[in-house]
Amino acid sequence: MAATFATTTNNNNSRMMASSESIDQSQHISVNHDRSFSLLDFKGTTFGLAAKGMRNELGNMVAAVPEGPERDHFAKEMDSFFDLFARYLAEKAKGQKINWSKIKSPKEEQILYYKNLNTPVANASNVNNLSKLAVLKLNGGLGTTMGCVGPKSAIEVRDGMTFLDLTVRQVEYLNSTNQVNVPLILMNSFNTDVDTTNIIQKYSSHALQILTFNQSRYPRVGKESLLPTASSYADNGPNWYPPGHGDLFESLNNSGLLDQLIADGKEYLFISNVDNLGATVDTTILDHMASSGSEFIMEVTDKTKADIKGGTLIDYDGQVRLLEIAQVPSEYIEEFKSIKKFKIFNTNNLWVSLKAIKRLVTDSAFSMEIIENIKTTEGGEKVIQLETAVGAAIKHFQNAIGINVPRSRFLPVKSTSDLFLITSDLYSLHHGVLSMNNKRLFGTVPLVKLGDHFKKVGHYSSRFKSPPHILELDHLTVTGDVTFGSDVVLRGTVIIVANHGSRIDIPSGAILDDKVVSGNLRILDH
Repeated sequence: MAATFATTTNNNNSRMMASSESIDQSQHISVNHDRSFSLLDFKGTTFGLAAKGMRNELGNMVAAVPEGPERDHFAKEMDSFFDLFARYLAEKAKGQKINWSKIKSPKEEQILYYKNLNTPVANASNVNNLSKLAVLKLNGGLGTTMGCVGPKSAIEVRDGMTFLDLTVRQVEYLNSTNQVNVPLILMNSFNTDVDTTNIIQKYSSHALQILTFNQSRYPRVGKESLLPTASSYADNGPNWYPPGHGDLFESLNNSGLLDQLIADGKEYLFISNVDNLGATVDTTILDHMASSGSEFIMEVTDKTKADIKGGTLIDYDGQVRLLEIAQVPSEYIEEFKSIKKFKIFNTNNLWVSLKAIKRLVTDSAFSMEIIENIKTTEGGEKVIQLETAVGAAIKHFQNAIGINVPRSRFLPVKSTSDLFLITSDLYSLHHGVLSMNNKRLFGTVPLVKLGDHFKKVGHYSSRFKSPPHILELDHLTVTGDVTFGSDVVLRGTVIIVANHGSRIDIPSGAILDDKVVSGNLRILDH
């Protein structure tokens, strides 16, 4: 019997669970939707035994869940995880690495320039394409890196509005302006689902359809044991993780939303990170997708020294593929970071055909590159998280291309340094959309580095009476115990360093123009 965890139904409604049969080198592991994967030729028994042990552990966890929809769903997830784990072991056994000599810059036809696309005019065709669109935000992340509790999308970023508030305003305005019904979809993780469900209730009176689904929950794997650190389905602790956004396609299908969208006449899906405030619906790209028949479009933008770790598009054996830093052999890391050879990077703004997703899921055709993410638990144990990136799916779609877009379409807020820019006068806000202030004489964004005293949002907010004016700022570095008064103007290159035990208060109304400030400076209010 094949090792399968998903419930299958025959005419007698019988169920098939994981068997205890051993896995040999030629056996195929049957997984969800009759998917199969060969373990290939393992060199020795180590990985074969690891696969057998993992299969048994997962099977035991599934068997312990009471029969019903919850068990069925969990079984499907464990099927998908085992498929990923088996591929991981097979690649480890074969010592598979990307062949660096095959990596080439993308061909001209693989990367188009946004400025060369035909700008659509407002007409029936334009509105027709919008009516076939759904917007999906990746909403699985927490705000822990910025010192916040709960979904990152709930962090206030501009004028008292959160990431989610701005997204709702954008899509709502798009719908009202064009008289269409573009739904907003949130892909949550088990970390963000409950909080997000509660948060979106405040939008119930808005003229906008908000749909949610969860990405999978996979077990962490002990680095030494190659067994799941979780022992039961009911374990809600840190032994489980969301497996990266490459899980999107299968989770969307398993949720039933993919079929629902297609039944509602939707054909296109615009995917982006919820914290990328530049990722708005662009009808120029949408219309190009509709007219060209491309099933997958990835927005890329020119790489700067701040983007050296971002994934990039390459030509590999004549096929366009995404190359992530985690895939790069250690001896080529510096070459990967170079902005001379790899000139673009992935913004993770993706336009995808819904029908193509359905075809590929049905055919079990998705096989994205596996990212091995090694973590250390609080107890000091090394654990493995097996993840995939949604952009890596580009190789599976027909007529897939990249489009080199303006930097304005990539405004992520990953840190308080990014938040500093977004809240400043560098940007103006209209209907939830941020645009660079036209008084900024050059289109580049200042380089801002805020020290540890500013790392958490709460601490950051307490150090500014009001956002500084930075229209003429090139570079800002702030370290140590520093506070800013109101209406501070920063120009050129400004470096402020408060040494350990010292404090610097920048007074209200101060103008710092190409200045270095260090030492101790206290301004007392009277």
